[in-house]
Amino acid sequence: MTPETVMSMTYLAMKVALTMAGPLLFVTLVVGLVISIFQAATQINEMTLSFIPKLLAVGATLVLAGPWLISVMVDYIRHLIQSLPTLAG
Repeated sequence: MTPETVMSMTYLAMKVALTMAGPLLFVTLVVGLVISIFQAATQINEMTLSFIPKLLAVGATLVLAGPWLISVMVDYIRHLIQSLPTLAG
């Protein structure tokens, strides 16, 4: 296994990880920003006010984007398994 092969495999793994984590992190960021603005405007400093909506938003995002996330992961694993014979030789 050459260093180029290792680097390309690492790049592909990082790309898949960021592709899968991106939508969840973006939704959490947007919901957190909206809740923070609401808390600053109303001067309500309740911890659960920011935690529960983020949890619900991430859950809804997983339900909506779940099939796409699974297809991304399956494609990556399929590519990885198909490249095993070339890595051993």
